Amino acid sequence: MHTEYASGNPIRVFWTRNAVQADTRYMSSTHPPFRASDGERDRAIDELRDRAVEGRISHDTFVGRVDQALRARNQQELDELVADLPRRPTFRQRLTDAVASVSEFTTKVQAAWRRPRLPRLALPDDDRLRYVVGRGSACDLVLSDLTVSRVHAELRREGDGHWMLIDLGSLNGTRLNGWRLVGPARVKSGDEISFGDCEFLLTHGQPT
Repeated sequence: MHTEYASGNPIRVFWTRNAVQADTRYMSSTHPPFRASDGERDRAIDELRDRAVEGRISHDTFVGRVDQALRARNQQELDELVADLPRRPTFRQRLTDAVASVSEFTTKVQAAWRRPRLPRLALPDDDRLRYVVGRGSACDLVLSDLTVSRVHAELRREGDGHWMLIDLGSLNGTRLNGWRLVGPARVKSGDEISFGDCEFLLTHGQPT
């Protein structure tokens, strides 16, 4: 047996009758990373530039990472510079966002068109503390719609002069600006309230 050297690492060679057998336990099994090409470096810098233009990374972050990209020794270091960048939305995500925007715009247009056409319900400005709404004849505001309970809800004046809207256990619920009440809620002029399917726009003045 004798020892030879290759690339600075010793290789033990065993002479046998039929062949020469090398002991490679002392040879390095890892190779140095491939040097980054100019094209890979440019792609990383372009990725950083796009994110900076989109406002996803700050100017200081962009400048610092471009400097690191220019000094990167291999592809792995370039990959690390862009690994944590926010991902661009996919085509499906962009399509979903576009549909959501159109839907939201349509909803706003419909609300703007419908709002002036809602019947007004004026908040009482007299000394009454309760204003009961329902289908029963004893209510202050009688609504004959079948979605309205006999005693549906009430408007109650608080000590500070503000009004609270309270559902009285109605079947179809009372809503304030589209949200179904689960407890007392303060209301003001300009709010939209509904008792079952009957919708109103609150205003100041004598009740209609």
